[in-house]
Amino acid sequence: MARMPEYELAQVNIAVLRAPLDSPQIADFVASLEPINALAESSPGFIWRLTGDGDDATSVTGFEADHAGAGVIINMSVWASVEQLGDYVFGGEHLAVMRRRREWFHRMESAYTALWWVPAGRRPTVADAEERVALLRAHGPTPAAFTLAKPFPAPGGVPVQRVTETCPAG
Repeated sequence: MARMPEYELAQVNIAVLRAPLDSPQIADFVASLEPINALAESSPGFIWRLTGDGDDATSVTGFEADHAGAGVIINMSVWASVEQLGDYVFGGEHLAVMRRRREWFHRMESAYTALWWVPAGRRPTVADAEERVALLRAHGPTPAAFTLAKPFPAPGGVPVQRVTETCPAG
């Protein structure tokens, strides 16, 4: 019988909207939510994602310090491995949406994404995510909060490979 993993990979990324969710400027982003979320859910290694009032997390609040009059979008999910998350993030359809992010979101000057290991079956909270982003901003990548470019292994795990693909700045 296969041994169940002791840890799973939590990730959060935040973005500050350029306009309200119901504005024409953000319409393409809103239209992409359902298909991109479905793609995540069907991707190898996907375990869970944060949802709010609907089937997405646009109604979830948090990271108040990060928004200047506009809303903050919070995306949080749990994956089986760093590699599987990287495959999804830098895969074709998701990457195509990421390339348009400057149309919809303000450029963030500080860390806006963080990864960390959680005990298998535990689902992170927005408060957990806020803490991990704050740790990353204060200390850079550490085993407590890291990035795809500088990953750390799960406690007691084998080292993970750095995800070297990058999304073009824009």
